[in-house]
Amino acid sequence: MSKVSTVPAGKSRKRMLASVAAIALVASGAAGSALLSNATPARAGAVVTSDLQAQAVPSFSTVVERVKPAVVSVRVKIESAADTGSDMSGQMNNLPPQLRELFKRFGEDGGTPQQKPKFGMAQGSGFFITGDGYVVTNNHVVEHAKTVTVTMDDGKTLDARVIGTDPKTDLALLKVNEAGDYPFVALAKEAPKVGDWVVAIGNPFGLGGTVTSGIVSARGRDIGAGPYDDFLQIDAPINKGNSGGPTFNLKGEVVGVNTAIFSPSGGSVGLAFAIPAGTVTSVVDSLEHTGAVERRYLGVQIQPVTQDIADSLDLKSTAGALVAEAQPGTPAAEAGVRSGDVITKLNGQPVKDGRDLTRRVGALKPGDKAEIALIRGGKEETLPITLAVQKGESANPTADTSEAPAILGVKLAPIQELKGAGDQGVAIVNVDPDGPAASKGVSSGDVILEVAGKAVNAPAEVKAGIASAQHEGKKAVLLRLKTAEGQRFVAFSLAKA
Repeated sequence: MSKVSTVPAGKSRKRMLASVAAIALVASGAAGSALLSNATPARAGAVVTSDLQAQAVPSFSTVVERVKPAVVSVRVKIESAADTGSDMSGQMNNLPPQLRELFKRFGEDGGTPQQKPKFGMAQGSGFFITGDGYVVTNNHVVEHAKTVTVTMDDGKTLDARVIGTDPKTDLALLKVNEAGDYPFVALAKEAPKVGDWVVAIGNPFGLGGTVTSGIVSARGRDIGAGPYDDFLQIDAPINKGNSGGPTFNLKGEVVGVNTAIFSPSGGSVGLAFAIPAGTVTSVVDSLEHTGAVERRYLGVQIQPVTQDIADSLDLKSTAGALVAEAQPGTPAAEAGVRSGDVITKLNGQPVKDGRDLTRRVGALKPGDKAEIALIRGGKEETLPITLAVQKGESANPTADTSEAPAILGVKLAPIQELKGAGDQGVAIVNVDPDGPAASKGVSSGDVILEVAGKAVNAPAEVKAGIASAQHEGKKAVLLRLKTAEGQRFVAFSLAKA
């Protein structure tokens, strides 16, 4: 227990008050004497007041009193950590390397592999969304669950079962077994604005019923957790155990589900990420009715439109998604989408980039007809597409690749010199490690299929295509490559050629 300092009465108290008065005068400076000369001396025993109106400080007590009963603590008995890897170390090892370094999934309290317990325990947070007992939490809280219990704000503990989970958005839907009329909260229909006040309630470190506040720091964050990343960033203190808990606006509506933090130390540093209410609404609806989430897909491999690519295609901006390949037998291929098309709109709304397209396509209903606008050969075209349902993890939704290598600093050879490369294109057989191509990811074994939209089958044709683009005064020339990962477009700046 820490010691509490006290100030004795008498002389010490007089000295302290004198010091405080001295500090106030020093802070006031020259203006202080003018204020004192016009002041009315306070009578003995009178309360000293200020003429200045006190600035209103926001209080969250009204919101908290209303919504706190709907927030629950979630405890999960999981299979042996040694068998499932569901302890904290195991879950971190299942994440991509960049996430293992940057982000800590929180809400887990399992044993380590060295301990090898027969059963482990995980804990997190959640909240009721219906009066009959449906509870939202994170997938990573209930992953590998053998049993699930939720504890209400009044201390009552209820057994629950997992209705469905969606690992791609890290959401899960539970249902308590005991019938009742439970307090619940609503999901916000409008997204919060950056700078809006928010309140987070959850179960950090198993303490339960903890309230923290902050603001929305940013929207649309991509933290590398999956293809549907669209997180709210908040600065309300969030810690281990807050996973699955709600973040509220001042109306008492849930604007997000807390799921991850950025933390070099493992504790809160003011960088927390919440799944937006709009995503939660659509996912939970699917989980409630089908136990799973069915997503739609186009069947295209896409990449960003860089400035060089935009220049090579005479595009006015870098907005949109460049189609590197329309996969055979997919909705995109059947609708006539081609490699080299730039998708600029979906159902009349502009497409910002490939990730924006991925999220919006995935949010459409199975069998829905969509209309995409694209630029092909400098002209805009519109194509109707009937979307298909993505079947399990093996289905390939629109993927976003970030590399855009150039062709400077490479040696070319006829395709026949590259074993197993097929019979179309021109082989890249050597890459200068200090050249521009190497710095942008071009590798030996890649194959150039097209230069400026024309097929090439000899090194001379590659050179001729580049020369033609230079002669036409283009700022960049576009190439289509085949790599070990698939086909993609790259642009080579001609500004200094």
